[in-house]
Amino acid sequence: MSTLTHPSPLTASDRCDRCGAQAYVQVVLTSGGELLFCGHHAKAHLDKVRPIASSIHDFTHTIEPEREGGQI
Repeated sequence: MSTLTHPSPLTASDRCDRCGAQAYVQVVLTSGGELLFCGHHAKAHLDKVRPIASSIHDFTHTIEPEREGGQI
């Protein structure tokens, strides 16, 4: 599997193909298509799509942890 040297970060408008939440993982398929996943669905599906992926870009490290009491 190859990865791009400098992949473009996903934006807030990029949505998970499974549930519609904000996407943090981009899977580029060897067939030329792409899949976008939220962190939850990436964990659930990456092992299954890895064999057909040409690259996987994981931006889950950019997710900010939820603050105590839900306050900012």
